Amino acid sequence: MSELRRFKQVDVFSAVPLNGNPLAVVMDADGLSDGQMLAIARWTNLSETTFVMPPSEPQADYQVKIYSPAGELPFAGHPTLGTAHALLENGFKPKLPGHPGATMWRRKCRYHYRP
Repeated sequence: MSELRRFKQVDVFSAVPLNGNPLAVVMDADGLSDGQMLAIARWTNLSETTFVMPPSEPQADYQVKIYSPAGELPFAGHPTLGTAHALLENGFKPKLPGHPGATMWRRKCRYHYRP
């Protein structure tokens, strides 16, 4: 993997550096294989690393995959919030404006039901 990828490390749930729940966000993950995403997640060595890609559905703003060093996760709260925060900090604009003062976010993730 010789291609450079932009990523950001954020402290979720804290405005104070090094006090939040750390998350790595790969901002342009389009074209990465699952194996490459897992290798990057292991390299960051954080509890979760997210990978932002173009949406696969027209109404979505983006698609994100969440990985731990052990493998892909179907969903996790702090990575979802941290990814949205990182996107906003980098100037991301959603397709549909929400109500005044709010933004509507549409994000595709994988949902799995496990009894």
